[in-house]
Amino acid sequence: MNQPVNTTAPAPGRVGPNAIIRIAEALESFEGRERVVALLEAAGLAHYLDAMPESMVDEREVTRLHIALRELIGVEGAKAVSRDAGARTGDYLLARRIPRPAQRLLKILPAPLASRVLMTAIRRNAWTFAGSGRFEALPAYPPRFVIEDGPICAGARAEHPLCDFYAGTFERLYRKLVQREARVTETACQANGAEACVFEVRW
Repeated sequence: MNQPVNTTAPAPGRVGPNAIIRIAEALESFEGRERVVALLEAAGLAHYLDAMPESMVDEREVTRLHIALRELIGVEGAKAVSRDAGARTGDYLLARRIPRPAQRLLKILPAPLASRVLMTAIRRNAWTFAGSGRFEALPAYPPRFVIEDGPICAGARAEHPLCDFYAGTFERLYRKLVQREARVTETACQANGAEACVFEVRW
């Protein structure tokens, strides 16, 4: 007897509200409030004009936001705004989510060890930013973060990597907690045809 085929699509993932809040903050800092209004309206997120989200959001909202951002101010402008938004997210995590004793400990550890500890914490919380995507942390120097099918560049095609939001977040955390000269570069991006987005940390 034939079994019925389940054609129900998997539920979309959810990510933290910083993915929307910090983009809006960064864009307002770069180009003013009118651009934020235009962005949220173009992305179908005008309901956030009255109040920004306070809980996890549908990852598809984040994808639409980044598509609209690139269309509104161009790819290079969007990359700059996105990286700044990532740094702002890092600042939020340092202020609200990473306990002070843990921060003090990381700062006194040798950089390679501090990196491994930080990577473990990031891996444990990957569900808050990678959504339904796959996340991997590779600790050998240079440390690498891998995100496959994340929401930032979903469906996009570009000549250059687009996931500056993640790079900005990782870089701010590394500079504050591991090594102040740390630099995070996205060395591969699915928007460029790679199998996954790869972020490399060097200091």
